[in-house]
Amino acid sequence: MDNNRVYVFDTTLRDGEQVPGCQLTTVEKIIVAKELEALGVDVIEAGFPISSPGDFQSVVEISKAVSEPVICALTRANTADIDAAASALKYAKRKRIHTGIGSSDMHIKYKFNSTREAILERAVEAVKYARKFVDDIEFYAEDAGRADDAYLAQMVEAVIAAGATVVNIPDTNGYCLPEQYGAKIKYLMDHVSNIDKAIISVHCHNDLGLATANTIAGVMNGARQVECTINGIGERAGNTSLEEVAMILKTHHALGYTTGINSKKIYEISNLVSNMMRMPVQPNKAIVGRNAFAHSSGIHQDGVLKHRENYEILNPEDIGLQSNSIILTARSGRHALKHHLERLGYKIDKINLDEVYARFLEMADTKKEIADHDLLVLMGDGDANHYDDKGIKVTLLQVVCGDPLRPMATVKLRINGEEKEASAAGNGPVNATINAIHAIIQDDITLDEFSIQAMRGGSEDVSKVNMRVQHSGKSYYGFGYSTDIVNASVHAYVDALNKIY
Repeated sequence: MDNNRVYVFDTTLRDGEQVPGCQLTTVEKIIVAKELEALGVDVIEAGFPISSPGDFQSVVEISKAVSEPVICALTRANTADIDAAASALKYAKRKRIHTGIGSSDMHIKYKFNSTREAILERAVEAVKYARKFVDDIEFYAEDAGRADDAYLAQMVEAVIAAGATVVNIPDTNGYCLPEQYGAKIKYLMDHVSNIDKAIISVHCHNDLGLATANTIAGVMNGARQVECTINGIGERAGNTSLEEVAMILKTHHALGYTTGINSKKIYEISNLVSNMMRMPVQPNKAIVGRNAFAHSSGIHQDGVLKHRENYEILNPEDIGLQSNSIILTARSGRHALKHHLERLGYKIDKINLDEVYARFLEMADTKKEIADHDLLVLMGDGDANHYDDKGIKVTLLQVVCGDPLRPMATVKLRINGEEKEASAAGNGPVNATINAIHAIIQDDITLDEFSIQAMRGGSEDVSKVNMRVQHSGKSYYGFGYSTDIVNASVHAYVDALNKIY
């Protein structure tokens, strides 16, 4: 084994799918599993077969559909669970049973009402039984983050002797500090006599926001498998984020670690999982958040435009993004304004930039964000009516919906001064409205992200709608605000269209 190779174990379809409201169908799980394979993960934890017939069938079908990664099934330390896992993995080309039991005195006493000696015996018997079915056995010592180090070392040594090929040291409750967790892994590396016979794996939860830090600490102290989920989804506050660990190891070359992850697939699979599991990614989420490569501060914008690495340690193209975003606000400087004006085709050497910038600041003070059509107004006669014949504007929106009525929408757009109208049906009022807009625009545009957020709460609240659309391989964001969520959605979509055209 290459001692610098870190294996990536993805548990999005098991631990991630346990999040309330994030359950996937078997077909959806297969789609995600294939994308995980394309991403380059080494192990896919496909489910907990005994937990439900649906989970059992999902493990079966994923085993048939995916060939490169190891397919792993979770069990508790009992024969019924292990029998179910072995049966579900029947078609897997490379298979692993992941069994285990609690290792902390807290779990031994209050979860199992047992003793250290009895738990150790159960752990060994589970591994030995699982070895009857497969050669690749991973053992998890649940709540290892709070376990006594000497007892934990005894358990790890015993399960390796019983046949475990991977031993998982979970910080199940996200309790440890990075130096504590790193020291725990180092203690095992130094005190388990047969540690060279197995790979040590780290599985960290994010209850205190330390999952990624703890995972990296584990790797730096000898662990060579990291257990993660896409977007960090999982129980409670979530799991270690796969994209964060992958990009940390890729960015910090001096650490000397490598993974098999194709980082250019990260943004794509992040969006897929977010959409399928109905779990929006927070805008300031590291690596894949909407604002991760967005700059609005004038100082930052100036620095990025002069040399990207002034304020970006990651290249957005490395995760599958086309470019960063220079957002125009009242905090933007002349360099950012010049950048956008040039992008729109203006010759800067023919413009009094100081005078334009002064008017830009007046406009920016009254608006949260300056869009392209605002710049066109700025470069015209300064009159907002100057924009009436430029870009796309909504002049009519009429929606009919209800139960059992099929939602219908009529939309009239003014496109560069010419009015066009269309009507369409849909599976809801927003879908019907977007279908009507598509009938007018007649271009290949894909809606990738659609989120609605109440600004304060309550049925009379103003809603903020965020949309991301794809056109010609590039992403564009649109935003809309209204007490009417359909109206807010339409304006968010048109906002994105104006950024395209």
